[in-house]
Amino acid sequence: MRVCVACRAELTGQGWDCSACGLTPPVRDGVVELSPPLEDAHGGFGVEGFAELYAVESRHFWFRARNALIAWAVGAYFPRARSMLEVGCGTGFVLAHLERTFPAMTLHGGEAYPEALAFAATRLRRASLYQLDVRRLPFRDELDVVGAFDVLEHVPEDEAALAEICAALRPGGGLVVTVPQHPWLWSDADAAAHHVRRYTRRDLTAKLARAGFSVRRATSFVSALLLPMVASRVLSRRAGASAEARVAREFAPPRAVNAALEAVLGVERAAVRAGLSLPAGGSLLVVAERASR
Repeated sequence: MRVCVACRAELTGQGWDCSACGLTPPVRDGVVELSPPLEDAHGGFGVEGFAELYAVESRHFWFRARNALIAWAVGAYFPRARSMLEVGCGTGFVLAHLERTFPAMTLHGGEAYPEALAFAATRLRRASLYQLDVRRLPFRDELDVVGAFDVLEHVPEDEAALAEICAALRPGGGLVVTVPQHPWLWSDADAAAHHVRRYTRRDLTAKLARAGFSVRRATSFVSALLLPMVASRVLSRRAGASAEARVAREFAPPRAVNAALEAVLGVERAAVRAGLSLPAGGSLLVVAERASR
């Protein structure tokens, strides 16, 4: 069911107006505004960064490889899913890929920043978009799958967000989540993205269990590039490059290097698909299911 984000009463009819408390969420440019715009939404992501992100995502090896891994995980673990919400959908790069991969699935995208949703609207053809707070979702026992792709690290109250996601899922519904892994890998890129934390596998799986999930699969990814990534960051620091230059370098690898790295991650993804769970890597993928209550 759908619920009012203000009073939590069940909503009736097709719209988002609440007869219980009188809330009437505005709709602007097709986006339903279910929470007020936040200047520092969920720990922050520089609004000026969305334009740069929008320009980079479609060609950068990391975003492209992550898209392929996410789509595989959704299809492999939840093949009967008919509805999915991506929280923190940003500029819509993942959601657009899911539209193409799952043409029969009803898709929703939620994002705290209206500026990001403006970019997402240019990429999407049929997904419904909401300006919302992941800590106060408008669904209860409703969705087959929720995706949170590099979102939780921005949320100070990540356990509250996970509990809210769990409540939005139908019993047996699934969560696919990716996060940056290994606190010792903290870098200028984390600071630039306003991350609150990097995760350990134990930390994230424990938080999922407390929120009401059972974990079905956990694997690192970007594992094959872990040592080169560490070496590159160390060498950049020793060379005296500024923090801005180091971050820019990671976002703009040379074309040949970018293609080679995407190919390497393709091989890694094949290993994950074959059942190998990688113990270490720059990122962590976890597939979980709402536990029976």
